[in-house]
Amino acid sequence: MNIAIGIKALNEERHIAAAIASALAACARVGGGDVILADSGSTDRTVEIARGYPGVRILQLADPAERSCGTGAQLAFQTVDADFFYLLDGDMVLDPAFLEHGLAFLTTNPGHAAVGGRVREANTGSIEFELRARNDRIKGSAIAGDVDRLDCGGLYRVAAIRALGYFADRNLHAFEEFDLGARLGAAGWKLARIDVPAVDHHGHSAGGYRLMLRRLRSGYAGGPGEVIRAAWGQPHWWHVVRRFAQLRYSIAVFGWWTALAGLAAAGLAGAASWVWLALLGVALFPLGFLVVRRRSARVGLYSLVTWNVIAIGMVQGLMRRRRGTVGMIAARDLSTNAQEPRG
Repeated sequence: MNIAIGIKALNEERHIAAAIASALAACARVGGGDVILADSGSTDRTVEIARGYPGVRILQLADPAERSCGTGAQLAFQTVDADFFYLLDGDMVLDPAFLEHGLAFLTTNPGHAAVGGRVREANTGSIEFELRARNDRIKGSAIAGDVDRLDCGGLYRVAAIRALGYFADRNLHAFEEFDLGARLGAAGWKLARIDVPAVDHHGHSAGGYRLMLRRLRSGYAGGPGEVIRAAWGQPHWWHVVRRFAQLRYSIAVFGWWTALAGLAAAGLAGAASWVWLALLGVALFPLGFLVVRRRSARVGLYSLVTWNVIAIGMVQGLMRRRRGTVGMIAARDLSTNAQEPRG
């Protein structure tokens, strides 16, 4: 059984050496494999560092205007010639033993297209990743069993992906793992997470609110809308509708905004004074609900802002123009002794 590990990266000079070294070490434990760095146009020393590892293929996106999370993942996959493929982010360290566990699981579970393991958040200084680690302890990547997606990477059967036509939708700025899981589910495949360590994730160190603003500016926040638009009329549409929490959050926020606007209009039109009290109650209800649910005023407020950003992103993504999902993504081969461009 041969294997390839794709590492998608953009300006990851702090972590890329550890990511590559962990991928090489994991491959060595299963008899070898290919390691591919899919670089989305780094302007730091990411590529320079990667070229210090002989045998690592380095493909750099030719047109930075095509940059997205989905593009990086598809670039990492598109030239793979192996039976199994693991997707790793450039800020992650792969546990050296995970591939052995993952291959054993897929060998004994032919109905599963992919498998992941436990994700350990190394940076919980930001409220974003503090909340993610907390959610993972409750559900997410801390729980073994069948799942609807493999956030933070997983080991995939290449044959299952080839049957879909592509690994990641290059239009998606986020939630490409969910989209892939929905497409696999609609094709009759299962995905699972097993109770063994998979990766250590070194997420952004920026503050949570600053990170949200960056996501709005970069297009990342539009991911939910892009997922919905991509699924419309496709076999995986109902998988998305039933399981995509961001859709439910957006509907709830749209309803909240509508109620606030209606009550404000009634108040300005001279309705009874109780309308203004109702407006205040409706305005504060989501915050109170989330504070109680999260058991923290700080986390409750952050969750409310996150839900609103998701709703804004839903609109952004639904309106964004789509490109085709088939065909090679143009890339330059920057590997040591590379001879010609790919794509």
